[in-house]
Amino acid sequence: MKLEILPVLGIGHVSEGDDLATLIATAAPWLRDGDVLVVTSKIVSKAEGRLVDVPADGPERQAARDEVLAAETARVVASRGTTRIVQTHHGFVMASAGIDASNVDKTRLVLLPKDPDASARALRTALRERFDRNVAVIISDTMGRPWRNGLTDVALGVAGMDAIRDHRGEFDPYGNELHLTQMAVVDELAGAGELIKGKIDQVPVAVVRGYLSAATNRDEDGAGASALIRDAAYDLFSLGTAEARAAGLAAAAALPDGPGETPADPAAIRRAIDAVAAVVAPGTVFTLVADDLRAGLTAAVPGWPEAATALVLGSPPTPVDPVDLVRFGADLHRLRVALAVEGIPSLLLPPPDASTASAALAL
Repeated sequence: MKLEILPVLGIGHVSEGDDLATLIATAAPWLRDGDVLVVTSKIVSKAEGRLVDVPADGPERQAARDEVLAAETARVVASRGTTRIVQTHHGFVMASAGIDASNVDKTRLVLLPKDPDASARALRTALRERFDRNVAVIISDTMGRPWRNGLTDVALGVAGMDAIRDHRGEFDPYGNELHLTQMAVVDELAGAGELIKGKIDQVPVAVVRGYLSAATNRDEDGAGASALIRDAAYDLFSLGTAEARAAGLAAAAALPDGPGETPADPAAIRRAIDAVAAVVAPGTVFTLVADDLRAGLTAAVPGWPEAATALVLGSPPTPVDPVDLVRFGADLHRLRVALAVEGIPSLLLPPPDASTASAALAL
């Protein structure tokens, strides 16, 4: 395979309502059937009117941008300072929902196309029907990678070719069957196009020639770039570290009150006690109940299950005053969360009766 990457020069400024097919066909009359057209999403957005007005500077500009970002966000993935990694309504995970302030007037922001696959199909159809060119179209934008520095262009929308080259079921030269290999070829082609488009050269369109051919080019548009979006059920990194930890703590704290099916691992209970030992009020003591005491409480307290998940007795500082009791209540909550983090539901132990009630509380 021999590839050529060709710039499409002379497109110039794109405004709302412009006919991209005419602009591209006029600037590149040399287009051939089987070419892959890599089009920067920004000119697609501009032509489709995906722009919003914002103040040119000052805190009002940031506030307006934050409002736009919220509207374009389906889910916040991670936040660090002013940086927001979000999932857009398209399903893309990217910084700031792809909102761009470069190569546009300072009083405007450019949003991603509403439906990049539909934009790719419309452009491809116009080039085929009006200019007799059967090409594939990739709508591209720039993204970062979670574990690598630097940016690269990827495909947001595709028409006229498959987004993924699936090698599963094929055999390598050593006779090994491939079970997992699926290449995101449209991302690779988008990155190849970026090599010649650049960010400041005002070349928003490139042509990759040689990957497809007139013989292998397809008439149908294909499934589009939606095939590249990983299903949430298979996404092992759907949240940032801090966000995942916060979500885990919130879920753990919401575990229902009540014992589990079997007694908890004493080591796990001890880890929970140790986790809060440094932050509880001075004088607060938590004690893991021994099996013999557990059995005694099971017999003494009506309704206390034999297979109690965990029983930890807590005693507040003595002498006890109202302030100490408030602090002790907070300490009990800390321990309950720590137990829940270990996956241990808890049950607040009620006083057995007036004669045996004591200052000891239990989770």
